Amino acid sequence: MIKTNMLQNLKILVLCLLLVSFTFPGKEKITIYLAGDSTMQTYKEAETPMRGWGQYLGQFFDEDVMVVNKAIGGRSTRTFLSEGRWQGIVDALQKGDWVFIQFGHNDNSSKPERHTAPEDYRDNLRKFVNEVRAKQANPVLLTSITMRRFDEQGKVNTAIGPYPDITREVATEMKVPLIDLNQKTGNYVQAMGAEAAKELYMWLEPGEHPKYPDGLQDDTHMQEPGALKVAELAVEGIKELKLKPLVKNLKKPKLTN
Repeated sequence: MIKTNMLQNLKILVLCLLLVSFTFPGKEKITIYLAGDSTMQTYKEAETPMRGWGQYLGQFFDEDVMVVNKAIGGRSTRTFLSEGRWQGIVDALQKGDWVFIQFGHNDNSSKPERHTAPEDYRDNLRKFVNEVRAKQANPVLLTSITMRRFDEQGKVNTAIGPYPDITREVATEMKVPLIDLNQKTGNYVQAMGAEAAKELYMWLEPGEHPKYPDGLQDDTHMQEPGALKVAELAVEGIKELKLKPLVKNLKKPKLTN
């Protein structure tokens, strides 16, 4: 009789566990793919002190969001496509995923191996958006971050050819969420001023870092303080756009290098 009762209780327990698993399904994980250039990419420790803002983005989300950073230096929309990097993202996409797309710096390059004509850039962005949506995923367009360039009146020049404007136009045309990092970083750098903004970028005095004994003056790429700030501005954009469910998964970051 005791064994019979134990067996019956075990069956009831198993049944209850099954019912709970059907009633309360596990929370779905969200993946954010990043497609972009060197200002967004993840850098190896050996490449210190250079950092890309994309490598900090995941620290602003809880464990239910995974950021997969596919951004890579020197790539324009054209070469990101021709090298198969974009197709790799599309092939991996699942319903409900997100793709953050930020190009422009290399599309605007004078180097022929990188340059993308403005109308081709426009078409490439449209292609990106359409292919993400075809996988029932969510595209987000981002304008390129500003360079540290000031005119004689002390006004920051955020222009990167026509490419930020084209990104804005495609976002409007295709009703795609837009995070205007060009404007946001421009405003932030302007508020800091030309001299103070050096701490954001790869500006190093001779002897300041062993990797650059002669110093460096790079107004495009960023060190940790700059990359982290851009990630914060991207998160600010997510909040402003009220991108669901991403806003529900944001947290105060516990920062690591």
